[in-house]
Amino acid sequence: MNLAVHLTNPIFKTVAAAAKTLGIEAYVVGGYVRDILLERKSYDIDFVCIGSGIALAETVAKELGPSTHVTVFKSFGTAMIKADNLALEFVGARKESYQRNSRKPIVEDGSLEDDQNRRDFTINALAICLNESKFGELIDPFEGVKDLKRKIIRTPLDPEVTFSDDPLRMMRALRFASQLKFDIEADTFDAMTKMTDRMEIVSDERVIVELNKMVLADKPSYGFKLFFFSGLMHKIFPELVALQGVESIGDKSHKDNFYHTLQVLDNISLHTQDLWLRWAAILHDIAKPATKRFNKKVGWTFHGHEDKGARMVPKIFRRLKLPMNEHMRFVQKLVKLHLRPIALVKVDITDSAIRRLLFEAGEDTEALMTLCRADITSKNETKVKRYLQNFNKVERRMAEVEENDKIRNFQPVITGEIIMNTFELSPGKEIGEIKEALKEAVLEGRIRNEISEAMDFMLKLGRDKGLTIVRSKK
Repeated sequence: MNLAVHLTNPIFKTVAAAAKTLGIEAYVVGGYVRDILLERKSYDIDFVCIGSGIALAETVAKELGPSTHVTVFKSFGTAMIKADNLALEFVGARKESYQRNSRKPIVEDGSLEDDQNRRDFTINALAICLNESKFGELIDPFEGVKDLKRKIIRTPLDPEVTFSDDPLRMMRALRFASQLKFDIEADTFDAMTKMTDRMEIVSDERVIVELNKMVLADKPSYGFKLFFFSGLMHKIFPELVALQGVESIGDKSHKDNFYHTLQVLDNISLHTQDLWLRWAAILHDIAKPATKRFNKKVGWTFHGHEDKGARMVPKIFRRLKLPMNEHMRFVQKLVKLHLRPIALVKVDITDSAIRRLLFEAGEDTEALMTLCRADITSKNETKVKRYLQNFNKVERRMAEVEENDKIRNFQPVITGEIIMNTFELSPGKEIGEIKEALKEAVLEGRIRNEISEAMDFMLKLGRDKGLTIVRSKK
C-alpha cells in the first residue's frame, strides 16, 4: 500500500530531503499513520530514522529557516520541532529491553523492525517510508491495517511481555479503545486482567494523563467499563468500584450507582467538553457507599452523601494527582450542591431558597444545572420529561430572583472595617457574627444589599448586642 497521496504537507518532503542529505532512511511512524488511515486529524508527527534522530532534526531545522528552534533531549536521543501548528518529534530507530522493577527501558540502536517491535499496539506500529525510492510505502509487519478495519486493539508481541515491560500500556489500551470505539482483542484483554499488579511501578502522574483522555472521550462509559472489568479500576480508583452492585432486603433494592454514574457521565458528555464538569459527574455520588442505610419504611437511603462526597473530593484529587486548585474546588462545589436544585422543584419554594443556591453556586450555576439534568437517568421517559420540565421552572425562578436581587456572587456592602470603625471593635469573632447576620438578612430577603438598609440593620444588631456606636454613616 502506498500512502504518498496523503503526505501533502511540505514537511514530509523537507524531512525526505534532510534524510537524503544525511544518507539515512527516514519514516513517519505511529499515531500519525494510524490517523491517516482512520481519516482523523493529527498534529503530532513522529519520525524515525536509521541513524541519529537529533542530526535529522537539526538538518530539517536548517531547511525550515533560521527561526526554527530544535529542542534536544540528549539522554533520550530525541529532538522536537514546532512548525506552524505541528509538533514534530525525531528519534533514531531503537530496540528496548526492560528490568522488572522499572518501566524505563535499556535502549540500543536498532533497525526499523526493532523499532516497530517495541510499539505498544499493532495500529501504532505502522510506518511510511520517506526515502525517494519508496516514498509513501507503508510498512505494516503486524497487520495493523487489518486491525484498524476490524476495530481491534492488539499488541504486536506477546501481550503479557508487552504489559510487563511497560504497564502503562494497559491504560493506553483502555484510552485508545475509548477514543476510537475499538474492542480490545481477547488475548490482549486477558493479559491485562493478569497484569494489574504491575501498575505499581507506574507513576500516578502518568496514569492520570491516560485516565483524563478516557474521561474526554465522546462516550466515556465504554472505556470505564473496560477499566472496571480489566481489574485496573480496582487498583487505581477503588472508590468508583465501591459504587458497583445492588443490595436488596425484602422487596426493596437500590439502583446500581456505578452504572448510574457512567450514564450521568455519558449524559453530561453530550453537552460539554469541560474535563472538570465531567469529573463532577464521576464523583457526584461517590459517597453513596459510605452513607448507605436501610430503613424498613422507606427502604435504602443515602442521606448526606453530597456533603460526605464533597469532603472526599480533595483526598481523591490528591491521590490521583489531579490539580489541587480551582478545578478541585469547582468539582467539590458541584458535588456538594448537586441535590439542591432538585429540592427547588416544589411549588411553594421560597425566594430565599433560590437566593441561597444562587449565592453558593455563584458563577458555576449553569454548570450545576447541567450536572443536575445529566443526573436524571430513569428509564421512565415520562418521569425524565417531568424532571426536566421542573428544572426549566427552577431556572426561570432563578433568573427572576437574580434579575431582582443580583444575588449571584454578591459581596456585602458592609465590610469588616466598617463594622470595627462603627463600634470601635478589634478584630475578633464578633465581627464575623455581624457579617454573617448581614449576609443572612440579605439572603432571607429582609434587607437589600444596599448601604442604607444594611447600615440600619447593622446598627440595630449593635444596639441589641449592647455595643457602643462611636460612628454612624447615617
